[in-house]
Amino acid sequence: MNFYHSTHRHYCGIDLHARSLYVCIIDQQGEVLLHKEIKARPEPLLALLEPFRDDLVVGVECMHCWYWISDLCEEHGIDFILGHALYMKAIHGGKTKNDRIDSFKIAMLMKGGNFPLAYTYPKEMRATRDLLRRRTRIVQHGAMLKAHVVNTTSQYNLPPNKLNLKNIGAREQVHAVFADRDVQHNIDLDLAIIDCYHRELSKLEEHLERQAKQHDPTSLSVLRTIPGVGRILALTILYEVGDIQRFETVQKFASYARLIKCKAESAGKVYGTQGNKIGNAHLKWAFSEAAVLYLRGNDKAQRYLQKLQKRMNKAKALSALAHKLGRAAYFMLKHQRVFDEQRFLKG
Repeated sequence: MNFYHSTHRHYCGIDLHARSLYVCIIDQQGEVLLHKEIKARPEPLLALLEPFRDDLVVGVECMHCWYWISDLCEEHGIDFILGHALYMKAIHGGKTKNDRIDSFKIAMLMKGGNFPLAYTYPKEMRATRDLLRRRTRIVQHGAMLKAHVVNTTSQYNLPPNKLNLKNIGAREQVHAVFADRDVQHNIDLDLAIIDCYHRELSKLEEHLERQAKQHDPTSLSVLRTIPGVGRILALTILYEVGDIQRFETVQKFASYARLIKCKAESAGKVYGTQGNKIGNAHLKWAFSEAAVLYLRGNDKAQRYLQKLQKRMNKAKALSALAHKLGRAAYFMLKHQRVFDEQRFLKG
């Protein structure tokens, strides 16, 4: 947990909503100078901040609509910080909660050096990252549709088909499998959406790759040198990491990517785990997938996994391999070096 420690003459805490903002500005002594609700528009916000802009920092929680305030502050040279919503909830809980109280507490957290920081993702790459995440959701829904086709086949006790519905020819063969017309219409609906997804995602992936080659072509090429890491995994790692220099140590990177085991301990007693979902779920998925794909057709990697399995079960061995790949990716991005398999398996 990183905190904001810089001092300013004025601290502005904003309780952020889609249509309104509750703004609280305090001074170094904690005295409230302004406490007001306004519409979520640039003009009224800039008008409120104008008398205090000589030395001001603006802080908001990491909610879904923080982008425009961050961009507005950057455009007008105002210091902006983003608060980690989960950590802030743990710090400033209380009996009474409303927008007015929340904005004041945010300002006080900044003043007292207890404002937990989240990463303010660069504006230039932010929309591409969101588009890549949207693609992931669409792919997951496509997988659900394919599973529905398979489950319907089992539901009517038909012979299981081994068709790969990613292929157009395979989808055409499923069109006349079911005797009941309503059931066939149900399957045709799945296949029509899958077909649409296939066309649109192909175009989307080409666009994402073009964008990545403009944003950071070297890092993209470096990540593609890891065996098993293809276009999508490389794009996911690239855009979810952002600036690798924000991670001072490989341990902090591994923690952010959910590659370490969480542990709750007090007075020498272990109380299980907590905080397992703190970090980036997309990086966790990417490195877990990379570990499985790295093993495919790779005899050296499979022997390394068997070596790990002498000390742990297979699931933990795969997690350890994903952790190791995450650490390798950190140093590769940090030093812009390609993957060295001999060094990787030796360590």
